[in-house]
This record gives sequence, C-alpha cells and structure tokens, in this order.
Amino acid sequence: MSDTNSQRAMPQFDTVTQMFRNAVRAHPDRLYCASGDVQLTYAQAARAIQSVAADLVAAKGRSVVLVLPNSAAFLIAYFGALEAGAEPALVNYGHPDATVAKLTHGLDIAAVYSDRNLPGLAVTHIDDAAVQTMAAGPNVDGGLRPPTPSDIGAILFSGGTTGLPKQIAHSHAALVAKVLRMEWGWPTHSAETWLPVAPFTHIYGFLMGVLNPVLRAGSIVIPKQFHPDLIVDLLQQEAVTIFGGGPPAIYQAIMASHKFASATFPDLRVCPGGGAPFPLDVHKRWHAATGLPITEGYGMTEIAPITVNTQSDGMRPGAAGKPVPDTIVEIVDVQTGEDLLPTGETGEIRVKGPHMMTGYTDNPAETAQTLRHGFVYTGDIGLLDAEGFLTISDRKKDVIFVKGFNVFPREIEETLLSHDAVSGACVVGRADPRAGEVPVAYVTLRTPAEETTLSAHCQTLLAAYKLPAQIVTLDALPLMPTGKVDRSALRERAAR
Repeated sequence: MSDTNSQRAMPQFDTVTQMFRNAVRAHPDRLYCASGDVQLTYAQAARAIQSVAADLVAAKGRSVVLVLPNSAAFLIAYFGALEAGAEPALVNYGHPDATVAKLTHGLDIAAVYSDRNLPGLAVTHIDDAAVQTMAAGPNVDGGLRPPTPSDIGAILFSGGTTGLPKQIAHSHAALVAKVLRMEWGWPTHSAETWLPVAPFTHIYGFLMGVLNPVLRAGSIVIPKQFHPDLIVDLLQQEAVTIFGGGPPAIYQAIMASHKFASATFPDLRVCPGGGAPFPLDVHKRWHAATGLPITEGYGMTEIAPITVNTQSDGMRPGAAGKPVPDTIVEIVDVQTGEDLLPTGETGEIRVKGPHMMTGYTDNPAETAQTLRHGFVYTGDIGLLDAEGFLTISDRKKDVIFVKGFNVFPREIEETLLSHDAVSGACVVGRADPRAGEVPVAYVTLRTPAEETTLSAHCQTLLAAYKLPAQIVTLDALPLMPTGKVDRSALRERAAR
C-alpha cells in the first residue's frame, strides 16, 4: 500500500453492519439513497432496516433470499437481513423463475424478499413504496445480537466449469477486506455522490453500489434502468462524483448517447472500470471527452478486487493494474498450474489474499478445481511485467463475457438441447462493440425448427444477457480428431 493511502483516516469496523451503523451515527441527516421518487437519509434508512430485521428474528444463521432490482428496497432488505444475523442470498433480478428456484435449491431459506411472485417460494413483498412507509415509522429495537466477523455477510452466485450455479458465501470479515481494498484502489472522501449501474447482485455492482458508498457515508443515486441518455443526465443533475462504471460496454454506450457530446461533468472525479478487459480505444475516447481516466481493475466473484490501476501506484491503459494490498498474484503454467513462470511470460493467473473465498458451498469438486495450494485459480490467462502490472490476454475457460457478466456456454447449450427439435448444440462468443461479446449458438436439428422458435424457447429459461444473439443451423457440428466439438472452428466462423 502506498504511503499516501496508508495515512488516510480509515473508519474502524469489523463487520458490514458496524460500517453502516458508523455512517448513521456520523451523518444521520445525510442523503443515503435516492431511488425514483424515494429519498432516504441515513437515519430514515436505519429505521426501515430495523423494521425489516424485526420481522426476521427467527432468521439468524439462515438464508434470506433477495430477488430485487437495484433499488432502495434492495439496500434496506440487505442490511435488514444482516441486522437479524441472517445470510443474504443475492439473486440476479433478471433470472426467470425457473433459474431462481435452481439457484436457491439447498439453501435453508428463512424468507424471500421480492416485488414479484415466485412460484414455489413464500415471498415477502417489498418495494420502494413499502420502504418509504417503514422509514417514516417509529424506531424499532428488536434486541438482536449483531453479527460477528465470521458470520456470512453475503451469498453470491456464479457459474461453474459445469455451467451449473455455485453458491459463494463471503464472511463479514472478507467483505470488510474487499471494501478496504476497493477504497485503496479508488480513494473516496466524505459526502461523495455515487451512481452505480451494475446489478447489485454482481460482485462489482455489489461493492460499488451497496458496500463501498457506506464506508464514508456517501449518497447513492440509483437509476431506474440503464439507459445511456438517463445516465448522462444523472451524472450532471445529481453532481455525481463517483461513477459506478463497469465493463467497457457501459462506457461505450454512454459515449454513444446523443447527449454525451455536449455534456459536462464538473463534479465527476472517479471513473472505475472492471468486469472485462478495456480496449485502448475506450480509454482514449473517454479521457478525451471528460479529461478523466478510467481506472481499470480486475476481480472475480471468488476474490475482488485483485488488481487496480491507481493514481498513487501507477496507471497503464490496457493493463488491469497492480495487486491490491496483502494480495499475491502469480502466473503459472497452463498445463499443470504448478510451475511458477518468470516475469513477462504468459500463463494462468492465480491469486490469494485475505478477501478470497474459502470454497463453494456444498460443492467440493468445484472447490478442489478452483482452490489449490491456497490460491484461487482464476482460469484467466495473463502476464505480469517488471513493474508489477497485470495484463489479461485471454481466457482459459470458454466463458463468454457479456456486459461484464460471465456467460457459460453449457447452460445455453443445455437449454437449446431441451427443445425437442435440437439434436446438438455448441455456443461460442463473438466480439461485439457494445456488449464486449455475445453468445452465438450452432445447432443441429432432428426435426425442422425456425430460429425464432428456438429463441423464444431460450427466453423462457435464460436471463436476457445469456440469450444467443444468433442461432445458426448446421448439418453437422465440426469435430476434432478426439471426437469433441471443435469450438475454435466455430469461433472463427462466428467472427467471420
């Protein structure tokens, strides 16, 4: 850690709950969040949080599932579950009902908070209007014991090598470590105004929209949806100082807005980026238009952040930055993952630090594959240069990065194969100027079927960002000598 950052006054806390309570005590009348027509101060939010916690007295140590869009309701439900000592499970709101049921299978569910009905789950309805009512009510003291650092502070979900969802539980201690390392990478002041755009259920959106703003009692402006024109307006009208940013597609979409060319952002000062490697062209165009750099970082659900470009320790457009404090990043051979490679050589990235996962819940096979020798094996390919900058050049796995989300081909393939007409399927990624990548599906058929029919089938089972941009019918899938589908050949075809 640089001397500049290590000398900055840092609030002291051991749990996420303590972090929020510190903010309430220090700035009770400061705006906490603005979501549509709802605006809550920290004191008002605390009342609503205690109201939620009071309804969860029997939830201690059990899961409270959140299926909510980015909203004041999400924030209140999350911190309310923490106050009750529960384990919030954060499910992407874009998932269809069938996926929600699959993700939450096996959890000891005490309650489900959502603004929609979910078949098979007993839902407690919550939305911004309900939160506003709770915030206007009396203080509620349920006498609940606050969580400890070892208690679970969030359960996030990520695909595995099988394409099936994994439950990744993070303790309060690990979440605190993440917050402090994000703060190291993107130092903030008191009274910042944050504009997050990534889903709060995504590790990046969770840190930039839910946890880190609270560290110094910042104000969170929550857009109703991501629309480039709306984001440009909010950046100006709300005097935003920290833009939640995200993957390159977010910045590209904003720069494509017809309002962007004439807009000015005098208050904006921090523009983080992450979720996918940034093309140099995006860095150059954003800096030319705003005078501000995109400070790119790198992380994953299992451990984030890993590396960050910083004003204090150096920035290099196109690189993912340097390792965050107390974090070891190494490059090992791709074949075995055992041999440490010298500086400048390309191999698989492995990393360890105090903010890493301990494993996947009830999934020893996936844990053993990802967590080895005390390191998280990222599955990404990259190199470390002599100055310590990490550059990510490729991916070991066949993951497709769509708008910062990891999309696993097998899940889409299995969805297509569940249609009676489909006899074979292979999904690959194709570069896309807006989304980074999009899935392209190649199928063989046993009976005739139109692309529109197969697309409609996918829409009932997959989140929008997982939907194939194109479904191509082939007489046969290309095979390698081993008999496996030749994904490289299909990638080349998709690129053409």
